[in-house]
Parts: sequence; C-alpha cells; structure tokens
Amino acid sequence: MSGRWNYRENAEKIEVEVSYARSDVQVIIPVRVEVNATVEEVIRLSGVLEQFSDIDLAVNKVGVFGKLSKLSAQLQTGDRVEIYRPLIADPKESRRQRAAEAKDTPKAES
Repeated sequence: MSGRWNYRENAEKIEVEVSYARSDVQVIIPVRVEVNATVEEVIRLSGVLEQFSDIDLAVNKVGVFGKLSKLSAQLQTGDRVEIYRPLIADPKESRRQRAAEAKDTPKAES
C-alpha cells in the first residue's frame, strides 16, 4: 500500500455498546465505530441481528441508556444502545387489573 493517508482507516473511533435481553439470555456487545455512527449502523455492525433472529428493527424499539431513540440518531463515545422487546402485556392494563382484584379482595382485620 502506498504512503497515502487513508481517511477511513485513520478516522477517529468511539467505543459504544449494544445491549439486548430476553428472559433466557442477555448480551452486551462492545463496538468500536467511527464518530457520527448512527444507532442502526452500530446495531448492524455489532452482529446482534445475526445472533438473535427475533430482532426486527422495523418492529423493535431502540434507545440509548433507557431513552427511546431513532435509528438515525448519532452516538457519542460510551453510549449504550438498547434493543427493546415488544411488551407481552400493556402495563396500564395490568395495573388496572391488579387494582380491581385488590378492590374485590376483602382486607384482613387487624
């Protein structure tokens, strides 16, 4: 190779993580990417999509440190990209059901 400076090889890199969890397994994958990498690029580069066929970026929501994010959002060094599973039950409906059950259950006398 000639002595030419290759921008892509010498571009500044940042360290980020990709996180995904199911009830049976959790992974955190460190990824070194170029500055200005997007959430989607980092997810694809991490290899998590090949590891878990149940991830569909058109369906699964994503976030950075627990805050929902777009796939096009740019990342900063140290960010943790999280891929969320679809909810099985609506949390609001679950709370309503528990409250209704508690209301119907007689309380023990003290």
